[in-house]
Amino acid sequence: MSGSEREYDVVVWGATGVAGRFVSEYLTEQYTPEDLSLAVGGRDPERLESVATDLTRRSDAWGDVPVVVGDATDPESLRALAGNTRVVCTTVGPYTSYGTPLVEACIEMGTDYCDLTGEINWVRETIDRFHDAAVDAETRIVHSCGFDSVPADLGTLLLQSYAVAQFDTPCETVRIYLEGGSGGVSGGTLASFAELFEAAETDPLVQETLRNPYSLAPPGERSGVDPGEQRLPRNDSLRGSWTAPSPMAAVNERVIRRSNALLGYPWGREFRCTEVVTTGDGPTGAAIAGAITGGLGLFNTAMSVGPLRSGLRRYVFPEPGEGPTREEAENGSFKIRLLGRGMATDGPFTVDGEFSADRDPGYGATARMLGEAALCLANDDVETPFDGGILTPASGIGLPLVEKLRSVGFTITVNDAEAT
Repeated sequence: MSGSEREYDVVVWGATGVAGRFVSEYLTEQYTPEDLSLAVGGRDPERLESVATDLTRRSDAWGDVPVVVGDATDPESLRALAGNTRVVCTTVGPYTSYGTPLVEACIEMGTDYCDLTGEINWVRETIDRFHDAAVDAETRIVHSCGFDSVPADLGTLLLQSYAVAQFDTPCETVRIYLEGGSGGVSGGTLASFAELFEAAETDPLVQETLRNPYSLAPPGERSGVDPGEQRLPRNDSLRGSWTAPSPMAAVNERVIRRSNALLGYPWGREFRCTEVVTTGDGPTGAAIAGAITGGLGLFNTAMSVGPLRSGLRRYVFPEPGEGPTREEAENGSFKIRLLGRGMATDGPFTVDGEFSADRDPGYGATARMLGEAALCLANDDVETPFDGGILTPASGIGLPLVEKLRSVGFTITVNDAEAT
């Protein structure tokens, strides 16, 4: 990307929303204007000025935070936005409704881009419509740079890199375990979730995307041996404990499979990945796994029925723009464990990893993940063979993002592998 003459390194687009405000606060608290040329963007100038004023009040280093005004439905304003920055870091969702024109503008202007979408139907759309154009424009469009899907995608990349270094072969299977966490959910996140279910009612492409475990792979590569996400309680063979389906598996597993495909199948075409929630041992673990499975099934059923979904959105879900407080975000936490198993020349092996943080996963930790992803792109601090395309965190940025997150308080480890 040619961006040396551009005014900003990063524009946080959607800075008046919950996620955008957290990202803006993180960047201005962690860095100074000497480190980073930053602007906050959105469509409401008064609210943006309020955010900018609050940012300067919170950090003595920032005497001024510039404001960029635009409209997600106005392509000309989006081109002006993209043309004046090296990276657009966007939190404006639902991306299905508001994301496409910005992706188009970034590709047209040769501006790198990152977001925190979990809307796999929209990711599939951008892959099919814009991947080749992004490659030609040498523009990196990196989706899912938050809790969806950085821990799962980069955690898998880290495990596989370790396995290849230690055993000269990758893991054949990686399992991702959500071991614990606490935090809030914003109205914007739930609105994106509702949009996915609404689209699935009538759109055959969305239905196929949700049905096919390889739906985010490149065209011609959308089939394989992996059956997809776990749907029932299961006594896990690697852990020897009970697990339940993960609500994030449909996103994260597909992102990991796309990473493997884009990188040229370094983990093999027979590679399998599964994300689950750990629930413990014995009858208690089994009961908890059953309860989680049942609750998730009821929620998905309700979201699949139009009147029930509308009722939840109207009377239960918070409004877009509402979400956890700063205190709630800072007091949250998450812990993910990853286990990889493979076969070396001298026998089977297991690789054990952890990806965790003492921050709310959806906002406190996501602000750091998305903000550091944007900085990696702006500084060209990436480890990837791609100059452009519709990419994943692992294929678009890679292990430099792991190092950045470690430096700002994340625990990301790979334990010594042991023969099994």
